[in-house]
Amino acid sequence: MKFQTETGVLESTPERLIVAGWTGRDRAAVDHHIEELAAIGVPAPSTVPLYYQCSPALLTQEKQIQALGEETSGEAEPFLLKQDGRIWIGLGSDHTDRALEAHSVAASKQICAKPIADVLWPLEAVTQHLDDLHLKSWIEEDGSWVPYQDGKLASILPLEQLMAGAPLADGTAMLCGTLPAIGGVRPAPAFSMSLTDPVRGQSIDWSYRTATLPIIS
Repeated sequence: MKFQTETGVLESTPERLIVAGWTGRDRAAVDHHIEELAAIGVPAPSTVPLYYQCSPALLTQEKQIQALGEETSGEAEPFLLKQDGRIWIGLGSDHTDRALEAHSVAASKQICAKPIADVLWPLEAVTQHLDDLHLKSWIEEDGSWVPYQDGKLASILPLEQLMAGAPLADGTAMLCGTLPAIGGVRPAPAFSMSLTDPVRGQSIDWSYRTATLPIIS
């Protein structure tokens, strides 16, 4: 993978991918969401937060992915990468199979590609104002872009806490959890996302489309 950085192009082939889940900072809200999902058959996590192990080959910078069936959807998340002893922050989508999620959350994460934006910032450049970073996403519905997620990283557990729970060795990438979906989680043919730094006046933007493969049985 190739990333644009303030010091030039960074090339990386991650050797490990961690997908952090249940990372909301409001624990009462997280517990309520766990109960809601349990009511529709989604297994409760064994611990909170939880660090799912996924294949790094799922990471992609392609502008179109393929997914099996019509019940998959994206989630905008902070993306961390440790390369040559330095930690970088970017933007990714934890695209997930919602039908499979009722059987196994871990499997639902592993089955889908994870689109990643091609820009990274050094983590130390934003450490002092991480909570102020603004995460947003949109989905395409009926030919128009509709707001889907909108909030600050203050809604997610501190990234230092997440990294302490799953230390990043060189070559490790982590997706760090997401925000609630406006109007509920639902599939869409196209997904767009942004991570904005209001202090430095910079933004990372990425979008992709999902081609649906038919389920043959």
